[in-house]
This record gives sequence, C-alpha cells and structure tokens, in this order.
Amino acid sequence: MNLKKRYIAVIMAAALLLGAVGAYFGVQLAQSQDSTAGQGNSSEKFTDLSADEQQQFMESAQGSEQLDKVNKAFNLIKDSYLEDVEDSQLIEGAIQGMMDSLEDPYSVYMDQETVEEFNHSIESSFEGIGAEVSMVEGKVTIIAPIKDSPAEEAGLKPNDQILKVDGESVEGLDLYDAVSKIRGEQGSKVTLEINRPGVSDPLNIELTRDDIPLETVYADTEEVNGKTAGIIEITSFSEGTAKRFDEELAKLEEKNIDGLVIDVRGNPGGLFTAVEDILKNFIPKDTPYVQIEDRNGEKSRYFSEIEGKKGYPVSVLIDEGSASASEILAGAMKEAGDAELVGTTSFGKGTVQQAIPLGDGSTIKMTLFKWLTPEGNWIHEKGIEPTVEIKQPDYFYTNPLQVEEPLELNQNNDQVKNAQIMLSGLGYEPGNKDGLFDQKTATAVQQFQGDKSLDQTGKIDEQTANKLQADIVEKIREGSNDKQKEKALEVLFQ
Repeated sequence: MNLKKRYIAVIMAAALLLGAVGAYFGVQLAQSQDSTAGQGNSSEKFTDLSADEQQQFMESAQGSEQLDKVNKAFNLIKDSYLEDVEDSQLIEGAIQGMMDSLEDPYSVYMDQETVEEFNHSIESSFEGIGAEVSMVEGKVTIIAPIKDSPAEEAGLKPNDQILKVDGESVEGLDLYDAVSKIRGEQGSKVTLEINRPGVSDPLNIELTRDDIPLETVYADTEEVNGKTAGIIEITSFSEGTAKRFDEELAKLEEKNIDGLVIDVRGNPGGLFTAVEDILKNFIPKDTPYVQIEDRNGEKSRYFSEIEGKKGYPVSVLIDEGSASASEILAGAMKEAGDAELVGTTSFGKGTVQQAIPLGDGSTIKMTLFKWLTPEGNWIHEKGIEPTVEIKQPDYFYTNPLQVEEPLELNQNNDQVKNAQIMLSGLGYEPGNKDGLFDQKTATAVQQFQGDKSLDQTGKIDEQTANKLQADIVEKIREGSNDKQKEKALEVLFQ
C-alpha cells in the first residue's frame, strides 16, 4: 500500500475557518507503482479501494444489520418525538456523534457548507487572523501564527488556549464551530480571551482580520566567518511550496553557498507532497525519509532517487510551533540527513488523516495511519527534540500587557515583571526583572516614554503599555537578536 501523488488530499483542520493554510496534511492511500518499499498483506482495505469502490462500499453499508439500532432510533425520533425533526438534522447529528466518540481532534466531519469554505480557503490568499489551531485536550489551541499575520502582530503564541470570542465562551463547541466565531471579513475586529501557560490571569487580545497572501518560502544569505550560509524559511507546506523552495535553493546554490539553514519554526504543517518533494533534495535513496504505519502495524517506507547528500552542511530550526509536515522534515533531516536540529522541542503531531467524501458534498476526515521517522520513531504528543537546544531571549516570551489601572511604584505582580522584561529587551535598564516596581523601573519607564514622545510619568498606563508591546513585537519580527538562528549558523560550520 503506497502513497500516490494524485490521491493526496490536503486537510487543514480548522485552517479553513481561521484562514490559516497548511495546518495538517491529509494523505489518501492507494495501490500504486511508485518506487517505495513496504510490507503488506493481500486483504483489501477501504483505503485500497478506488473512489467509485469506496462509494459503493458506503452505499452497501446502509442496509447492514449493524445499522439496525441506528435505524430504529432514527424512526423512533421521527415518529414519536414531541416536535418535528428534519431528517438532515438527525443524520448530521449521528455522524457528528460518531466522530466525537473517537475523541480524536484530527478526525472530524465537515458538512457541505464547511467543505465549500475549505475549498475556498486553499486559494492564493485568504481572510482571517492568520493562525492555525487544533483541539488539544478539549481546548481550542493555537499551534502557530502565520508570519506577518494579525495573529503574529498581536502576540499570539503556540499553546495559547482560546477561551472566549468576543465575550462568548467556546467551551463545549467542536473545533469548527469554535473557530467559525473567529472567522470574519477583512478589516473587522475580534477579541479573543486567551489562557496562556504560565500566566495566572486570562489575556484579552484584540485583532483586526486581514487578507493574508500565501507566500510560504523566504530566502536570504548571511556571511559567517568568511563563509556564505543560505537561509530558507518555510512558513507552511502548501501547493506551491516545493516549487518555490527549489527555485530559491537553486539561486542559493548558484551563489556557491557553504551551508544551508532551513527554518520551520512556527510552521504548522501542510501538504505531504510538499515536504516530500523538498526532502527528495536531501535524503539519499538508501534511507527512507518517512514511514507510514497502518492499524495492523504494517509499514510502508518512502524513498528519494538521489545518490547522495548535498556537498554542504544543513541545519534545521524548530520550535514548539513546528508541527506535522514540519516534523516530518525535521525528523528526516535529523535521522537520515545528518542535520543538526536547533531550537526547542516541536509540537508533536504524528498521525495521518484521509478525506472520505460522503457523496452529498460532505466529507469525513479520519485518522487512519501514523507517520514515523526514518528510524521508526513515533513523535505523536511528544514532539522532536533538537540536537542543540536553545531558547530565545526572555522578551520573545513576554505576554501582552493588560493595563486597567496604571502600573506604578511599589507594585509587585506579573504584569510589572512582564513590563520589566520588555524594557530590558528594548535596551532600557529596569534594575530587576522580578516584578517589583522600584525606582529604577520608574526611571526606565520615564526614559522609554521620553524617547517615544509620551508623557514622562514613570507609570505604565494603557498608552505606554501598548507602545511597549508594539515595539517588542517589531523587534522580534525584525530578527536582530534571534539567538536560535545565530546558533543554527554557528553549528553549521563547526
């Protein structure tokens, strides 16, 4: 049982509702003549069937004895319930109930309207806040904000849990219903109440939805001790990503680069074919770049056709926002590409979903397989550990300042500590960063206010807090103190 490119179907979890593309990859498995090797038995599985055969199977199941109980419940409700109920309501509810019973955030039912929205979302741009989410332990959770998106600008971070949307709780809603509350037109505003690990009180973050172009590959070069390093950042794995990667890699190689850094930090994943085609540039044919395992433990392995590795070293940047296809890349480069992984442990999404149309425009996306690293490791809910662990400076992890009353002398709380870390990151010396608002902190605040043409009160009011937050986000985005990238460049030429 092998992967066949024309059967690959992108499934992007809640991305279609938030506007983020490339969250999770879906693969449709079928018999093929591809140059892959695997084990298998001769018994035919649902995934071995053609699309027509799958539809026939679905239709034949309608009269099976196993569905008698469901049919009896359906008729009982239709005939005897106090109020009239539409057939479609009961059918949709039955399917949704079966999917919910799996307790798998990646197995979902999409009705016809949702599928249509999904199809719209894979165009060249989309409207939304630009963040990818999933359901983690029953909570709507940010996996990663997209580069240069409203979500990134507002300071949303991986593992943020969305509690409320415009004051309405999302508790008890399924993933699609929850994120549909976030989706909206370009220019409209939405306020999210966020629970952030390590922060005692919820954060309220206002975002302005925007049109987000789907540029997924960015390339640059840096000189390191007389050597030229190429840097390619991949923000998600979508339809044109592999082609763009190849184009940028060719340009870098024309410049005779001495090494390459591949940056998949904050990349929530995407199309399997995209990461597959990229890995075929680096992993020799004698080692699989990924393995797929079915429910019976049978594995299929996937190989490139290249003879050997690149003639230059490669390092890969990962963090807690690197998920799914990003982890396939990181795992392959670590275990089969001799690359150093630099950063922090990745998200940990190691399952594979298939989209199965139900014939009326609706679709079930269901987990059918695990993916494994070249050495057969399953990273689900564990993530991939870097070979060189390094965190960013403290100010990269600060939280939005929620200032209702000004922060001032002698206060001691997490908000003050957060502001002190921001001030220090911007080059002002608050004296300490333990949360005590002392005179040195007040002096640093006055200096910051003076430089920004604000009233020099020495107190952190809403205006000062907003400016601190904006300047920190801008400094992070400009990358001038990116310790992880600096380390990735350093280990490249060790």
